[in-house]
Amino acid sequence: MHANNNNAASSDIRNLTNRQRIRAILGACSGNLVEWYDFFIYAYTSIYFAALFFPQGDQTTQLLATAGIFAVGFFMRPLGGWIFGYLADTRGRRFSMIISVFLMCGGSLMIAVLPTYESVGMAAPVLLLIARLMQGLSVGAEYGTGATYISEVSSTGKRCFFGSFQYFTIIAGQLLALLTVVVLQNVLALDELKAWGWRIPFLIGAVSALVVVYLRRSMLETAHAKDSKHKEAGSIKALMRHKKAVLLTMAITAGCSLHFYTFSTYMQKYLVVSAGFDPATVSVIMTAALIVFMCLQPVYGMLADRIGSRNSMIAFGVLSSVFIVPLLSGLKNVSNPYEAFALVMGGLLIAAFYTPVTGVLKADLYPATVRALGVGLPYAIGNALCGGTAEYVALMLRGAGVESIFYYYVAAMSAITLLAAVLMPDLRKHGYLDGSGAVEENTGWRSSPGYTSARN
Repeated sequence: MHANNNNAASSDIRNLTNRQRIRAILGACSGNLVEWYDFFIYAYTSIYFAALFFPQGDQTTQLLATAGIFAVGFFMRPLGGWIFGYLADTRGRRFSMIISVFLMCGGSLMIAVLPTYESVGMAAPVLLLIARLMQGLSVGAEYGTGATYISEVSSTGKRCFFGSFQYFTIIAGQLLALLTVVVLQNVLALDELKAWGWRIPFLIGAVSALVVVYLRRSMLETAHAKDSKHKEAGSIKALMRHKKAVLLTMAITAGCSLHFYTFSTYMQKYLVVSAGFDPATVSVIMTAALIVFMCLQPVYGMLADRIGSRNSMIAFGVLSSVFIVPLLSGLKNVSNPYEAFALVMGGLLIAAFYTPVTGVLKADLYPATVRALGVGLPYAIGNALCGGTAEYVALMLRGAGVESIFYYYVAAMSAITLLAAVLMPDLRKHGYLDGSGAVEENTGWRSSPGYTSARN
């Protein structure tokens, strides 16, 4: 039955109208929105609950502890990318995405009802860590499978435009988390927020995840039965035949994710602890910036369809490498909220060159038999190493009195992403979605002797 369902679904996918494709993508992205809301709400509420789980030390020490647990959640992503990439390549994209939402629901519900350090001692931060590990596993599953699904359901010449909706809903989830905090800041007193109000957003996320499970049950499947039943579908051994694609995926992810988390989650704290703004003002600044950033995703996606995903990624690499240091230096010394907004927006406008294309670009590097695994696992490793540790590294360097080193670190990782983009072939000609599938042979360094491509 599974094979027959896959064959029918694949046939339906090839004959979809643009309107039907958009509906399918929005169905996938509804879960994306909820999962990233749940994941980001931790970053935005940690400033309120940090002292409840880590009562020792000053504010920076407490935030450093919660940032450490935020980073540890990222280190579950490779495991999530591996397990759910295998499931998506062998059991179907829809099956993998439904299970991942269940995991996120459980993690959010757990955080919402956690006892504090005062009640259970060291068990409190341990339980918080376990909940974040569950959420990290879920997000590791969501990105790779979601990017694969969207790339497969989209049409030639519009893949970056359709792909932009993945980051549109990632940002929407982040924005929804931020707006939830803004509402709570205006409804509850600071003492109430610190005592129990911070739990409300996690309860909202858990309930929303159950709604998404229902919506995803009706999604069309994009995986072909012959690919899912292939003897090496979803295997690490098969993935390692695409070593160059794996390295490119990790290198691209490293700089992109570090840049993104610097100007999104960490910026919420950076403007408070380094620039001296109060949390409520920072929430307004970041809300406005993220709204503009979110609305620009389809625009940049259409631009990338015209110039090519590789060229769009090169533009990001150049701009981030050159401007990241002056942007972060300027933000540290800014005192006017409008100037702060302009500088944050500058960083996000640079990020917009990669956000609409990154999922489709990575999916284009792999054949269908290992596509979800190829997108999910290398991405999760690069994201864990650089994106997930962004806050921790920044706060650690700040605590050591050398905060500016972080600026150059971000610039250096963006330069690595630039190098990877330059070495990457033109995927419109050589990618697996619309090209020849000869990615390995057309990278900017020599192929291994005897290597041959398997076009799927």
